[in-house]
Formats: sequence, C-alpha cells, structure tokens
Amino acid sequence: MYIYGKNVALETIKTNKKIKRVYLSKQFRDNEVIGALATTAAPIRYVEKRQLDQMVKGNHQGIVLQVPDFQYDEIETLIQGDNPLIVILDHLEDPHNLGAIIRTCEAAGVDGIIIPEHRSVGVTPTVIKVSTGAIDYMKIAQVTNLNNTMRYLKKQGFWIVGTDMEGEDYSDIDYRGKCAIVIGNEGDGLARMVRENCDFIASIPMKGKTNSLNASVAAGIIIYEAVRLRK
Repeated sequence: MYIYGKNVALETIKTNKKIKRVYLSKQFRDNEVIGALATTAAPIRYVEKRQLDQMVKGNHQGIVLQVPDFQYDEIETLIQGDNPLIVILDHLEDPHNLGAIIRTCEAAGVDGIIIPEHRSVGVTPTVIKVSTGAIDYMKIAQVTNLNNTMRYLKKQGFWIVGTDMEGEDYSDIDYRGKCAIVIGNEGDGLARMVRENCDFIASIPMKGKTNSLNASVAAGIIIYEAVRLRK
C-alpha cells in the first residue's frame, strides 16, 4: 500500500510502523520529515514529481511511503472492557467521510469502528491521509454481514442506535452502557434490515432549509452527545 503526505509520514514514523520504501520528490525540502526519516532503516528513493502523481491520487506533498496493507482488527478486540462505545458504518462510499469519522472517533475516545467488507469504502490511502494519523490509534473491524454483527453485539449486551431523519431527537436517547451507533450511507441512509435491527433511531433536528447533514458531520454530533452522557 502507498500512503502519502507529510503528516501521515511523521505519524507513521512516530508509531514505528514498518516502512518498506520512501519515495521523495527531488524538490522535497522539509527538514523535519527528512530528519525523522533518518531514524528509520527505510530506503529512500528520489524521483520526479510526476512519478509520485502516478503512484497516488491526492496531494502527496512530495512524499509517498510504501507500507504493508492495513490490518483490520477482530470484532472481539473492539468490545473488550467496560461498556464499550462502537461506531458502525452502513456502507459508506466516500473515503473522505470515512477518514473524517475515524479522526472524530479517535478524538472522542470511541472504542472501535465496524465497516462492511463489500459495497463499502475500506481503509485506502485517501482514508489514511484524511484521518491525519488518527487511524494508527483506532481499532477497525471489517465484517461480511452487518446485520449478523449487530445481532451478535446485542447478544453481548449492546444497545444499537441508528441514525436517520425519521426518528426521535438524538439528545433524548440514553447512550450509556454498551452502545453501538450506526451511521447510514451518504445517499440512501440506513438499509432497511439494518434499521430494523436498531433499538433506537436518533435524528438531528434540522432548523434551516437544509434537510440533511454530511455523514461525517452527523456522526460527530451524535458521537459527542454519546460521550457527554457517558461521563
């Protein structure tokens, strides 16, 4: 996997993740990054900017790292401890939304994120870039069937809170105890069976003319409401 960007590079070095090779633009002059790279054993190759442009899609800032593919966690590692808070993503498609949600979850102290294996964005270089290092501290599990996973969580004592425009006010829901918050697809929202497997449906009141929020924004609002109540 190729990951890119100065902040991603610094966070990768700081967390001692394995780096197979470093590709730097011949015009790269960031002394902080160069100094950090000197502490690793990773070979460095200086290339033309156009080669970096071909390797990744995004603002690489003159640096691309080749690292092992992202390793997902087992779901059991996400639900250890007392009263975990989990976020489930119902077939999100935009890597920027996933990256932003990972960043929010890490900042809020969420215990883990669950994503489906099929018809959903996974952890890509763009997701890693948008998360700005938060992904290195976030447990993420990838599952084959969200509905079976939700049923499994219920057997473990979790309450499942879905998010949709048609539901009760998100601030009226009790998020304490073992809790999983489900964020729906950007366009279609929650799938029918996913919604049916939820214990509660949380809705964010819309006061203006806009009738919906970006998935990552809605996730941030509800996650922090849950964190506030769980103190």
